[in-house]
Amino acid sequence: QANRLEKAAAAAYTFLQRNPKHELTAKYLSYYRGMLDAGEEPLTDLEAQPYEAVFLRAVKLYNSGDFRGSTEDMERALAEYLAVFARCLAGCEGAHEQVDFKDFYPAIADLFAESLQCKVDCEANLTPNVGGYFVEKFVATMYHYLQFAYYKLNDVRQAARSAASYMLFDPDDSVMQQNLVYYRFHRARWGLEEEDFQPREEAMLYHNQTAELRELLEFAHMYLQSDDEMELEETVLPVEPKDPPSDAEFEGEGDYEEGIYADWWQEPDAKGDEAEA
Repeated sequence: QANRLEKAAAAAYTFLQRNPKHELTAKYLSYYRGMLDAGEEPLTDLEAQPYEAVFLRAVKLYNSGDFRGSTEDMERALAEYLAVFARCLAGCEGAHEQVDFKDFYPAIADLFAESLQCKVDCEANLTPNVGGYFVEKFVATMYHYLQFAYYKLNDVRQAARSAASYMLFDPDDSVMQQNLVYYRFHRARWGLEEEDFQPREEAMLYHNQTAELRELLEFAHMYLQSDDEMELEETVLPVEPKDPPSDAEFEGEGDYEEGIYADWWQEPDAKGDEAEA
């Protein structure tokens, strides 16, 4: 509306990076491109993370056969991603807006569950979008590239450790299983020790951290839900009769008194007598 088409196009493009199937925004972006006569020129992702461009460059170098340049950029992308991930976790801590007034312990439980959900969402929120598709298992994917690139550089020690790191996130990958078998079979040739088949330290830390967060969140959903038993039930007041009996009904000797005497002065049954019907 302010006739700032460049910013409108960048905002629409940024939104589509996280919501690639949003048809209305895609139409808006196409319209903005036409108005700007931009054609297929690349647009700016206003929320792009620093590791995304480095990762894409590493992949391009890998595909071109420049494995040394690819490993350097991929290692940098991995380190930058882990730094951003740590900042994302830290951002989930601290003060939260409280919209409901609850007792102390339920309020603390809700705060804990909300913080956990935020931390679990960090992994998905930081996953880059490449060509309209999210890079699933982003950290594992980087280790996959590193494994083969290091192998092509004849750095089998780093290749084996990258393969073991990848297996933390996808232990059923048959291709990587075969790669590890190959490295173990030729371990004497390359002078590999058992420690060379262990995952890298940062991979272990990231894997254990994300797995623990998911387990804690599942626990919170199961056992830290709001307890409705502590809420006071609505008090149901006794309903008074519309026409209460008057005092005159209880004056004199009538059916009321006869009923009392009949209940209290009847003959007691002896043992063996048949009960009255």
